[in-house]
Amino acid sequence: MDVNFAQERFWGMKVTPITSRRLGNFKKNKRGFWSLWIFLLLFILSLFAEFIANDKPIVIYFDGGLYTPVLTFYSETDFGGDFETEADYKDPHVVALIEAKGWMLWPPIRYGFDTHITDLPVRAPAPPSKQNWLGTDDQARDVLARIIYGFRISVLFGLVLTLVSSVIGIIVGSIQGYFGGLTDLLGQRFIEIWAGLPALYMLIILASVVQPNFWWLLGLMLLFSWPALVGVVRAEFLRGRNFEYVKAARALGQPNSVIMYRHVLPNAMVATLTFLPFITSGSVVTLTSLDFLGFGLPPGSPSLGELLKQGKDNLAAPWLGISAFIVISVMLSLLVFIGEAVRDAFDPRKN
Repeated sequence: MDVNFAQERFWGMKVTPITSRRLGNFKKNKRGFWSLWIFLLLFILSLFAEFIANDKPIVIYFDGGLYTPVLTFYSETDFGGDFETEADYKDPHVVALIEAKGWMLWPPIRYGFDTHITDLPVRAPAPPSKQNWLGTDDQARDVLARIIYGFRISVLFGLVLTLVSSVIGIIVGSIQGYFGGLTDLLGQRFIEIWAGLPALYMLIILASVVQPNFWWLLGLMLLFSWPALVGVVRAEFLRGRNFEYVKAARALGQPNSVIMYRHVLPNAMVATLTFLPFITSGSVVTLTSLDFLGFGLPPGSPSLGELLKQGKDNLAAPWLGISAFIVISVMLSLLVFIGEAVRDAFDPRKN
């Protein structure tokens, strides 16, 4: 069989020889390979943060029926109480009502990211203990619970920002590189001016005008993050538009959109994919910086940057700064190691 048509299987799917070679190069980078699995494990666990850290039980069996307070609102009257408000599942009266006719299954950490702990033995911030494994912050909230939720927000923010900014950057770079000429000239001058703006200062100014939330902050950062891939994609299209098969497709009358998408873009994606983990890590750092400066997510949101700021403001509580520093360092290190492995996978010099 011709090696060019040989195919192997990866997780039940057929892959071409070049894809098999890239997967092999990725696996050879042990640091990046295991970083990917560790990062996926942490990210998947954080997606189920409500089932890991919450001040509501996961499941309640009461009077012959099952209730899921993590997912559904239940009033105190549903369990035989007197009030129509949401049941406080740590209230001794509510606990007695439920345990009289059933039981409750609690998550491993019985605090949400916004739970204010009222029975601390010392003044907040309290040091690590059996109840609060990483202590509490200066507002009597469990640090570990806020780290789990903050990790999820940071990763989701970085992934969404990377995806959207990459799509915009690829489109702009492909148009500039493929058509060239005046289109490329004007596009490059605009990008040079736009990239010269102090992005962090501009974000601080814009964030101080309005009260940003997750999506508003995402839109603000998108304004300054999309040019990251324009140069790489533009260079690949400038090179690829002169290939013989591209000229042949143009001579056969294929439209420019088909040529760009089907013939030139696959070559540009090789260089683009190697940059994505680094763009994600940069997005996480920017969000953390804005939260640290007080211009990021709304007050009370689980934020790693806000936890760093608390560590700076409470030097007598070192567990705050140390916990945030370790989580951010591990997250960014894993992303960088994954990026290095992806770069090795697409390196044509590695066999």
